[in-house]
Amino acid sequence: MTAAKTAEELSPKFLKVMQRAKRDPQGPLRSLAHLIDEGALRRAYGLLRKDAAVGVDGITKEQYGLLLEDNLRDLHGRLRTMRWRHQPIRRVHIPKAHGKTRPIGISTTEDKVVQGALCEVLEAAYEPVFRDCSYGFRRGRRAHDALKVLNGALFRGEVSWVIEADIESFFDSVDRKALMEMLRERIDDRSLLRLIGKCLHVGILEGSEYSEPDEGTVQGSVLSPMLGNVYLHHVLDQWFERDVQPRLRGKALLVRYADDFVIGFQLREDAERVMAVLPRRFERHGLRLHPEKTRLLPFARPPDDHDGKGLATFNFLGFTLYWRRTRAKKWAPALKTRRTSFHKALGVLTDWCRSHRHEPVKEQHVALCRRINGHGNYFAVSGNSRSMQRLLWWTRRAWRKWLNRRGSPKRMSWERFKDLLKDFPLPNARVRVKMWEPA
Repeated sequence: MTAAKTAEELSPKFLKVMQRAKRDPQGPLRSLAHLIDEGALRRAYGLLRKDAAVGVDGITKEQYGLLLEDNLRDLHGRLRTMRWRHQPIRRVHIPKAHGKTRPIGISTTEDKVVQGALCEVLEAAYEPVFRDCSYGFRRGRRAHDALKVLNGALFRGEVSWVIEADIESFFDSVDRKALMEMLRERIDDRSLLRLIGKCLHVGILEGSEYSEPDEGTVQGSVLSPMLGNVYLHHVLDQWFERDVQPRLRGKALLVRYADDFVIGFQLREDAERVMAVLPRRFERHGLRLHPEKTRLLPFARPPDDHDGKGLATFNFLGFTLYWRRTRAKKWAPALKTRRTSFHKALGVLTDWCRSHRHEPVKEQHVALCRRINGHGNYFAVSGNSRSMQRLLWWTRRAWRKWLNRRGSPKRMSWERFKDLLKDFPLPNARVRVKMWEPA
């Protein structure tokens, strides 16, 4: 559903609240719970993925939609009379690097609908308040926008020192009591706050074990990104703009995408002062910066005669940022796929080639192209063609290797594979996202 279509379908009372929120970005907003009507629930249902994982009740989006109007009418009635209860969240673990896993919570389809409607109300209330430094899970803002802003500041020489930060287990560490106090500053509606509380204080079902954690907001839920933005708006964004920047001597820049952020500084003394107080600021709100992954590093443009050895790099949003020479032999900031992101993508493609090697080549080609294009839609940015070419090179090798192990009596030699690529070419490494570049 497009943003334009969503705006057209909004009720007049919802548009009225949005206008009020824009007129008074600092004042509390009253009478919001009534915005969660059947229309809001229907919009939230429409935004759910068709292939979304199911919750503890096992009901898919398609099954819920068979009697959609009846289900939404019943759900709205239970919400209005405060009889709705959030069902336990099913927890699963998805693999990460180095054998670690990330816990993800999966709500039922009905609970996802409620969370989506809540997000719509919170978006109307908080968009006029959120700072420009925040990019994650906001309408019209993407990770590429955050990278462009950072890249531009680096090129203009406004950033010479960088704090690369990592918040440990952010969503699991959110102080629920503090979060609700933050929400009360903007929302003066007990019914809506009670509904948010029901989404926060919910049990977790992991296999056959049931638990009720006291802290955190479930990673993977529809509502968590919005609540995370509210929390870090108070803990970081607002604090940095209101209390930190006025005390600095030089320029400084905060760029945050959800719980990932970097801070750039023009002067070393400013960077060191903020680096000293930043961990204490987070600890005051129940959060902890990873001591090994949070660091202060110099990142000024190198002198023209520098040979390029020993230059610092840092990671942000799946990319590694570094300095490289342009064709004019000048130093410019650049991005390349982060090593862990590269190996993760290659591992996924290689495993797919292995497990689907017996399918028809035409079907394999379509699926491989879809996966490569999906990777390229994010990582094929200007200046990163070498990483994309490497990924394609290794993917071709993996595809040939597993086609050669299909059990066919005729060997898939490189000559034969090159002929196959003429009929079934893989996508090229063309740039799909233009990063900021000097005029």
